[in-house]
Formats: sequence, structure tokens, C-alpha cells
Amino acid sequence: MNRAKNAPLPPKLIPNLGLKSRNTFGLEVSAERAFEITQPDQIPALMDEIAQNQWAWRVLGGGSNVILPPVLSGATLLMNIAGQEVANEDGSNTYLLVGAGVNWHELVQWTLTHNLPGLENLALIPGTVGATPIQNIGAYGVEVAQYIESVTAFDTHKNAFVTLSNKDCQFAYRDSHFKQNPNRYIVTEVLFKFPKAWQPRVHYADLAKFFADQSNADLAPTLSPQEIFDAVCQVRTQKLPDPKVIGNAGSFFQNPIVSTEQYNALVQQFPNIVSYPDAAGKRKLAAGWLIDQCGFKGKRLAEAGVYEKQALVIVNYGNASASDILNLAKQIQETVQKQYGVTLDIEPNIL
Repeated sequence: MNRAKNAPLPPKLIPNLGLKSRNTFGLEVSAERAFEITQPDQIPALMDEIAQNQWAWRVLGGGSNVILPPVLSGATLLMNIAGQEVANEDGSNTYLLVGAGVNWHELVQWTLTHNLPGLENLALIPGTVGATPIQNIGAYGVEVAQYIESVTAFDTHKNAFVTLSNKDCQFAYRDSHFKQNPNRYIVTEVLFKFPKAWQPRVHYADLAKFFADQSNADLAPTLSPQEIFDAVCQVRTQKLPDPKVIGNAGSFFQNPIVSTEQYNALVQQFPNIVSYPDAAGKRKLAAGWLIDQCGFKGKRLAEAGVYEKQALVIVNYGNASASDILNLAKQIQETVQKQYGVTLDIEPNIL
């Protein structure tokens, strides 16, 4: 993870690399030129080479939030920067520096075994650390932005490494400065801040129900981070398919945020509509509920389909292409728009 003091070894070039195992949808994809990035200092020279040859390029971590075409021309940077280490500690917080190529779920497990609670609600989210600030991943009432102190990245506009503070990252719901500026930043390290005064967060509907089913009492004050981690894993496993078994990218659509006025109008017409509080004057709708009500749960189109247990998830039944997935997504978007007047935004990045 530490930058090399001597000239770095050039990244390993692998021509025509098959990436089926490196994208959770399990799509048949070939990268014309794949470069394995194991340390940050490999990036500047490689980006110079990419510019000189005018190659198209992209970064691929765990491939958990992307829809890939059959061929990725130009250069594909495989983000494999590993390692995590405590960078600093004060009376209130512990700061953990993590390489962008570290597996996210494994990091969550590591933090708990090293007494750094906070990320337990984000267990079992597939992908790597470098992708987490880009998407501002979130689940069960927690967003990763709440624990990010800063992000180090190579800025292709400045041709230099930069460190962006939490404020600089401009985090929002499933959004960030990185996402708003595609192909500008290559995230290499993330500095996390873990408050020593940990508080359990189990009031999100699914978690609250899980613990309420176990006891009539309010368990929140007595729950441990490990118990919450275990509960999140159990709830997610019941609702979401394992990408190793059936290809998927988790939640395919963002929960749409509408004005209070639009929400009130929808409630008049659809009294059972599922929603959650958001910012003042806003309401977050459950995209899965909207899709389910439109009859898509369990529906199949060619080799793509909507998961039978969770309408928010599109799956690959074995031989789906990016076109199959996007055609199904378009049908869902058009139907929800027609029935509810609500726009569904696709969560994965389409390359």
C-alpha cells in the first residue's frame, strides 16, 4: 500500500483477458489489454502510455456494480492495491488506511476482529474498497460516507495524486464527486474514521423486524457489533442472491426520492406505497415495492430476469448479455413511470 521509493515495477499486462469471474453479473467479457495495478505509483506512467496511444480506459475492481459489454477495448486497469493499516489514533477516533483493491466484505470482517465497529451494517456488499466512495454504498440505515475521512486518488486532469476530504467528496445518496466526474479519478486508498463511541444502528425496517422477531424488548442498547453483522448477513442472504450462484449486481435501481407533494398524491392513489423519510420536503420510495407491484418479480426476459425473492435485483440466468439486462431494465423503468409517474435510475455503471 505504501508508495514505492524506487521506480515501481510496471503493471503486468494481460492481453485479451476473460473477465467473467471479475464481474458479479457473470457476463462473458474480454479485455483487450488488462493491466494489474498493485501499487499507486504504477498509475502515472501507465496513464501516460494510455494517452499516447489514445486508448479508451476504465478501472475495474470487483466488478460488482458494472454492466460490461462483450469486449472492453483499450486498457482495463485491474485495481489490486491491497493492505490495511491503522494510520493514526486520537482520543475520539481511530483512522484506518485501506488499499483500493481490498475486498469490502473481508474488510468489514477485519474491522470487527480488530475492535473497529461501525461498518457492520454494510456487511456482504460485494466489491472492493476503491468503489465504495464512488457509489457511496449504503445499507440498513448506514452510508459509507459516514466513516470516510478522506480519499486518495490519481487525478487524470492534474496528472497527480490528490487527497479529497470527506467534504470534497460531495457525498449524497448513491452519489459523489467521483461519480459526477467519471474517468477523472482513480481511487487508490481510502482513509476511514472509526469513532470510539460506537452506537448500534438497528432501526432500519428489516433489521428492526429481525430483532423484534427475537424479542419483544428493545435490544438495541445491548447488541454487539458482531450480532448486528450476523443479522445483516442473515437478512441479506434471505433477500439477495449470491453472485457466485446466480449472476447479479445487488440492487439494480436506486430508491427514487420524490417531493412531499408528489408522495402525498401517490399515497392518495396507492395507500400501501412503501416509503422512508428523507431530507426536508422529500420522501424516499421503495423501488423494489414499485417494481413488484408492476408484476416484474420473477419475470424472465431471454437470459435475464427479476429475482423471485427481491424485485430490486436483476439476475443473469446463465448466458445473459449486457443488452438482455438493459432491455429488461428499460421495460421496468417504462412500466413504473407509466403506472406511478416515478423515474427509476439504474445503480450499476454501464460501460
